[in-house]
Amino acid sequence: MDSREEKHLNIALQISSFRAALKEFEKLAERVAAQKRDERAGLFIQKEDAIDYDKFYATVQELFGPEVKNQDAKCFYRKLCNNLDASIDWCEIFGYFSSEEDSLASQMDEESLVFLVSRKQRITISGSRRRDVIKCIVKIPQLDLIITASQKGLITVFNSQMRVQTSTNVTDTSWITGCDYLSQLKRIVATTERTIIVWDYKAQGSSQENYFVIKPMDHCLLCVCTVSLPDQLCRDDILLGDDGGFVNKFTVNSDDFGLKQAKSKKKLQTQVLDSKNFKSVKRKLHNDWVMKIRYISALNCFGSCSLDSAHSLVLDSLKRLEDNLPVREFAMPRGANTFCYCIKANVIVTGGKRTVHVAQRFSTLQTVLSLINMVIKFS
Repeated sequence: MDSREEKHLNIALQISSFRAALKEFEKLAERVAAQKRDERAGLFIQKEDAIDYDKFYATVQELFGPEVKNQDAKCFYRKLCNNLDASIDWCEIFGYFSSEEDSLASQMDEESLVFLVSRKQRITISGSRRRDVIKCIVKIPQLDLIITASQKGLITVFNSQMRVQTSTNVTDTSWITGCDYLSQLKRIVATTERTIIVWDYKAQGSSQENYFVIKPMDHCLLCVCTVSLPDQLCRDDILLGDDGGFVNKFTVNSDDFGLKQAKSKKKLQTQVLDSKNFKSVKRKLHNDWVMKIRYISALNCFGSCSLDSAHSLVLDSLKRLEDNLPVREFAMPRGANTFCYCIKANVIVTGGKRTVHVAQRFSTLQTVLSLINMVIKFS
């Protein structure tokens, strides 16, 4: 056998091996989708049979080798979990996309990170990283400021004219999943998948890069919001939703950050605080990922939604996180990706796959989940 025939044979063997790996990958994706369907249907999954992300990534590396990047595999895994009917395109595992939307995104890679406001004004954020996206936008009406957090860790503060006031880069190996404003401590809180970040955005000079990291966390954090109560002084409550279906409440005080920083003669860029030293409570309210969490001050309650079909939307008092009493919840087919409360219209709107529910609250919160006025189905 000459070198040319040997080369052709090696190529044929590689192609055959790759095709076999693709078939195994399709089976893996189908198993993950089937598992998620069972979880949303309320079926029990044996721990040894469950496929979490770590097991998924390890199997993908066994099939395709170390060339598969963690962030590309994570994007595919999240896409599959969020949309069980999504087409399986193995190219995405290697960071390649074939759709028109992904093609447009790749064309914008050469530009700085941007987002659009209502007047079609393009706002350029300096210091952004390529292939980064805005993960969270929060408006602070009392300060007339807007906070943005990108997936790869760039937190930026804008004024009402959309001019950058300050920014910082969170150097964490995990992605940013959300952000909000601590009204009592007057700081910005952001969450990565495994940590809580507290940043003093008003610091000057090199101190702008100073922030506190609270870790470790029991589960992957997916969403965050703060609780603003008028009777709380020098203290804020942080609500967190994770991939285990838990709603967590963390209490932070000014002493946890201000005094520690004042006593330190040498200011460090990142100060790590043990999460066990903070007052916290948690309760499992969903059987799937918590997609969004909000505190609704007008109703004096918190709300959380999930892709869980049995426990899709929960609305209740913060006290329910500290006990085991039944919570007010609503079930929707395929769960809810998001929800919003409108004070003027006095309604709660939830958005799920092809379905929007609008529920009206009359006199008390007790009736909010039993009064469904309208269901709009999209083809």
